[in-house]
Amino acid sequence: MKERQHQEDLQRLSSLRPIDDDFMRCLFKDHILLAELVLRIITDKSDLKVTECQTQKDIKRLAGSRSICLDAYGTDSTGKKYDLEIQREDRGANPHRARYHASVLDVENLDAGQDFKELPDTYTIFITEKDFYEKGEPVYPIERINLVTGKPFEDGEHILYVNGQYRGDSEIGKLMHDFNCTKADEMNFQLLAERTRYLKENPEGVSEMCKVMEEMRDESLKQGIKQGIEEGMKESALRMLAAGKYALEEIVNISGLSPEEVNRLKADIK
Repeated sequence: MKERQHQEDLQRLSSLRPIDDDFMRCLFKDHILLAELVLRIITDKSDLKVTECQTQKDIKRLAGSRSICLDAYGTDSTGKKYDLEIQREDRGANPHRARYHASVLDVENLDAGQDFKELPDTYTIFITEKDFYEKGEPVYPIERINLVTGKPFEDGEHILYVNGQYRGDSEIGKLMHDFNCTKADEMNFQLLAERTRYLKENPEGVSEMCKVMEEMRDESLKQGIKQGIEEGMKESALRMLAAGKYALEEIVNISGLSPEEVNRLKADIK
């Protein structure tokens, strides 16, 4: 069974593209130059210098807040921070999600005692498989403005939506073509082609990719189990609420939900 799963992974690996989550997990790992190339093209900053790049970085600095796992998290030579995210589905690119990513970057990069002016500029970049705004543009920069003066707010927060469907002779068009390629030989950029070839053809790279796919299966299984447990807890609480004879404390103790969660369920069924 394990060998069959391995063969299935190898077959699946051949069809993966840089825009796929599984592949993205390994693409920028230990490869600052590739991250630098991609960010230079997307931000149109030819002199951008990446000094650090992490993949699958977990961020959660506030107790009780929702954590996020960044696909690729980088820092440039001027201290600016970059969160590069692959979003295959439109619901994953919801503007509220982009806002949350940007806010988490802020919390991550300002310690107690620091002045607010020390907060670095941040770039939250969503590469979407489809044209999220359906205007045919390669990149959609999102910036705050003062609605009265019409001038930029200049708070250092930048959000960019990159159209994964965009094609053309420009650098961004060629890059999006490469992000949708399954074969290294069909790619425009040598660095991206070399990395793709390593992950798909080199025994060490293939082993790395197979491990990632196995980890993602485990994560999906754990998430499925967790969701099943949570649904069971909610169902238990809903039944007790419907009975109308249980105190809040009893429902909390039996269902395992928090008082706030029980009250939200109670409000929803009214």
